[in-house]
Amino acid sequence: MTASKGSSFWRTALRVMYRFIRLMDPMIRASRARGAPGTDGFVELKVIGRRTGWSRTTLLTLLSVDGQRYVGHPNGATQWTRNAEAAGVVQIDPPAGGETFSVVRLPSGPERDAVIRATRAQQPFPANLVYRAASRHIAAVGVFFRLIPSEAP
Repeated sequence: MTASKGSSFWRTALRVMYRFIRLMDPMIRASRARGAPGTDGFVELKVIGRRTGWSRTTLLTLLSVDGQRYVGHPNGATQWTRNAEAAGVVQIDPPAGGETFSVVRLPSGPERDAVIRATRAQQPFPANLVYRAASRHIAAVGVFFRLIPSEAP
């Protein structure tokens, strides 16, 4: 399989996985509220929409590498990553306690590589297996941000 065919496969596979997760969102949120095992890494990211100005929320995994916090998407730019980059700040609800963070998009390099490795290790099952299998695709197109605690906008 060539790199472009592999990348095309993973782009589609990850889209399907995230659509399924979107359908499961109410169940995931309910499980998280009850403190179900495997949901402790999930947080709610809030960001202001770049076109509407409305607050948008996304459920995702808060990543940690060497005490620093990160968020990202393995399949390239999405609406929430574009909104976060445009706004420059996001709010994270538990476990970060509703803190506001400035976001810094990670360029290619050692820090981004470490975050991608952490993504494979810190995602709950079965996403961790998918992330491991798609690691080359994620390294090529994934969008990740360092979160820097800041004052509310």
